[in-house]
Amino acid sequence: MKNLRNGEFFGQTTETLRFGGLTITDTEYTHSFVDWHYHENPYFTFLLQGNMTEGNKKEVYECEAGTLLYHHWQDSHYNTKPDVFTRGFHIEISEDWFNRNQLLKDKSEGSFNIKNPAVKLLMYRISNETKSIDPSFEASVDQLLLNIFHKITGSKNNTGKNPVWVKQIDELLHETFTEKLNLSDLAKIVNIHPIHLSRDFPKYFHCTLGEYLRKLKVENSLKIMNDFESLSEVALECGFSDQSHFIRCFKENIGITPLKYRNILKK
Repeated sequence: MKNLRNGEFFGQTTETLRFGGLTITDTEYTHSFVDWHYHENPYFTFLLQGNMTEGNKKEVYECEAGTLLYHHWQDSHYNTKPDVFTRGFHIEISEDWFNRNQLLKDKSEGSFNIKNPAVKLLMYRISNETKSIDPSFEASVDQLLLNIFHKITGSKNNTGKNPVWVKQIDELLHETFTEKLNLSDLAKIVNIHPIHLSRDFPKYFHCTLGEYLRKLKVENSLKIMNDFESLSEVALECGFSDQSHFIRCFKENIGITPLKYRNILKK
């Protein structure tokens, strides 16, 4: 089984950044099949464009643009890819980085698919930071990455402790975020009192219902940004009331306008 060294991925890497114990790469995947392999360091894969399938010993992920995977060190997996342009953004993390930031490398085990829109939007922001190469981008990347680990390790630690309705609500919102939803409707579906849902929603989702829905809409817009010519079409497809509302929410979550993001993606 092949062991990939630091910064090594199957495909054509167009950009590599190394700083502070992190190795960041932007890679076009060129192989239709990659046999079982593992990496010497833990890393994130963030699919910017295209799609692929990844399998490990426990499960198989059907990945599309916007998919975010975390791979524990030496966790073996394989990949298949259809004949479409597919591009991945990776952050590989050394033991020095974990030690410097007082994090345990082994706290998050195995590989898992991260579906929390707030975490995905943080990864988009990291990707944007690395494209700007502002003098302060290294500090920004560190801060954003620490925020991601705080969110994913916290959610992993709480697995099994959350009420059943939390998972039900999350799945429902992912499926129906373009529809008009309110707390009363959601409470009725999961059979809890609206006041109870209103009080406890921020406790488990770390934001209000409205904020969570906007994050889901912005996340979806990033997946389909190149599928439509006009931003107004993207806005309507994602459930925004108009283009100006879409642009405002996008910039609030990503830090740049949709047009600027589209231009970065094309480079």
